[in-house]
Amino acid sequence: MKRYRDRFLKFLALERNAAANTIASYGLDVDRYLRYLQDREVALPDQVTEEHAAGFFLSLRDRGLSPRSVTRAISAVRGFHKFLLGDEVTRCDPTETLDTPKLARTLPGVLSPPEVARILEEPHATPGDKRQLWLRDRAILETLYATGMRVSELTGLRRTDLSARTGIVRVFGKGSKERLVPIGIPALRWIARYSQQCRPFLLRHGCADDAIFLNARGNPMTRMAVWKIVQAHARRAGVTGEVHPHTFRHSFATHLLEGGADLRAVQEMLGHADISTTQIYTHIDREYLKEVHRTYHPRG
Repeated sequence: MKRYRDRFLKFLALERNAAANTIASYGLDVDRYLRYLQDREVALPDQVTEEHAAGFFLSLRDRGLSPRSVTRAISAVRGFHKFLLGDEVTRCDPTETLDTPKLARTLPGVLSPPEVARILEEPHATPGDKRQLWLRDRAILETLYATGMRVSELTGLRRTDLSARTGIVRVFGKGSKERLVPIGIPALRWIARYSQQCRPFLLRHGCADDAIFLNARGNPMTRMAVWKIVQAHARRAGVTGEVHPHTFRHSFATHLLEGGADLRAVQEMLGHADISTTQIYTHIDREYLKEVHRTYHPRG
């Protein structure tokens, strides 16, 4: 079964042009599925029945996984069986007629505009910091909020992706899909300050090619490094609760919709293939409307 799993992952990479993170996650999910089948003495793809697949789907809820992880695992297993069928390894798909278990859809955490402002304004110069890393941190935070991009998209930004003249940044999302996103003057100004006063100093210590955001060694930033920067400045700004790069993405979308932005435009800027993914933010928007009603209506 393992060799079919390896062929499936190669198919995702070569034929579907799936992102590296997606391939890695699907690999872990299929591995978990194959262990489940092995425990039930299922050694060949043709031996898998609907009962086996349904049992695995139900077992996911008992593992304490998040709804997002469960949904992804189910998608990985369905994709695996479709691949086996399409490659004529099997003659039927045991997941074809199965219903996906209903999962509670949780709303993402969102910052208020004042909280965003406090975090953005937190980075400041410190005595003895010749590298002026605070400029880099401010530019990172401004870019995350101005564009709603994912942390992996931010770390992959190149100087050639940014056009200060047009105010547009080119973003490469999941599956290397390209989209153009407005970035706004404040973020552009902070990127310019960082590029002039901080980045040249960092570049002396590494070989970052054309990457915009560099670490202290002059190499491209990692996702984990950006996570730590966001969390550190949120904590210093006195913002409670979980704050991470994706929180800025959620806040970006929510604040746009609360300001009257069109859902399709927000979908385009977020890079969502399906508008139903973007529609989760309309639920947050309704909560905002209810809060306004409670606050200002005489019978609220």
